[in-house]
Amino acid sequence: MEKVDRNSLIEDVCAEDRFEEIIGNSAALKSVLTEVQRVAPTDSTVLVLGETGTGKELIAEAIHKASTRRDRPFIKVNCAAIPFDLLESELFGYEKGAFTGAFAQKIGRFEMADRGTLFLDEIGDIPLALQPKLLRVLQEKEFERLGSGKTHHIDVRLVVATHRNMGEMVTQQQFRSDLYYRLNVFPIMLPPLRERRGDIALLVSHFVEVFARRMGKLICSVPKETLDAFTSYSWPGNVRELQNLIERAVILSEKGVLANPFSTLDANVLGENPTNPNFVVLRSAQEDTFWNSQRAVILRALRASGWMVGGPRGAAARLGLKRTTLISKMRKLGISRPFQQVDVAELNGNHEPHRSWQPAVD
Repeated sequence: MEKVDRNSLIEDVCAEDRFEEIIGNSAALKSVLTEVQRVAPTDSTVLVLGETGTGKELIAEAIHKASTRRDRPFIKVNCAAIPFDLLESELFGYEKGAFTGAFAQKIGRFEMADRGTLFLDEIGDIPLALQPKLLRVLQEKEFERLGSGKTHHIDVRLVVATHRNMGEMVTQQQFRSDLYYRLNVFPIMLPPLRERRGDIALLVSHFVEVFARRMGKLICSVPKETLDAFTSYSWPGNVRELQNLIERAVILSEKGVLANPFSTLDANVLGENPTNPNFVVLRSAQEDTFWNSQRAVILRALRASGWMVGGPRGAAARLGLKRTTLISKMRKLGISRPFQQVDVAELNGNHEPHRSWQPAVD
């Protein structure tokens, strides 16, 4: 009988426990997890890079769980979700009476994470005015609460993440170079989902199980056509987009078969037919199913906003996109605003209208 190395077996089990929420076995993902295992036992700062929705928070948690601080607090802060004028007090705390409305002392996130790990998500959104104080904490391990002259010493392991190009931000003077170099001790680049397509089937199975259990449904099968559509899509929103899509699919599912959420979305959202003058013919090839869905969502937002792209009531705001980003997507998808234009033939008595198109830019 082959001899089993007990210590090695224990390490394997522990590793599986640390990464249990990270689904996949692709080479790209395994490379990331190898880097996590390498840096986790140290106290070095880690910079997690990757597109939105790639699972940067899960990697940060995995680093904490694999570290010597695993029994200490893991504190999370989304820097983009906190207004600039409140971020300093959120990170470092304040004393009673430090400013109007400070009726009691508040402990900041750095103190909460003492002897543990602090995860700063969207670090690129830290305002320039606050960056020197963050740099001091990293270098000196000390800070003062707002309204206090007392210096506090802490022991915190920092993991930060961003979807931005930090090097470019430094070049454009949007981020301090000294802080960037201090954060960029051990960068880990997360691959987008389109670069780990072999994991999509596992992710689909995982999320189907999660949402089916949550909704009290029984999903017994995933049609090959549906799975093929999932694996052929480019996934601009990465794992987060896949998760949301599976939730929709489970809601739509009947008789134990996972529904194709995109084909249903096309039919329900567009509600169009060839007799409609604004009808846009959608490509019917299987590989274009998801392309159609993205197009359909944008068309719905444009029609709901009266084809206004920008402004607080425009389609970009409805979709949570920048105006320029939406315009770029519209051009790639061939979306333009329809309008009727009377031409010379119509004026000469030919009453068949000539339909023309113009870019849908307000």
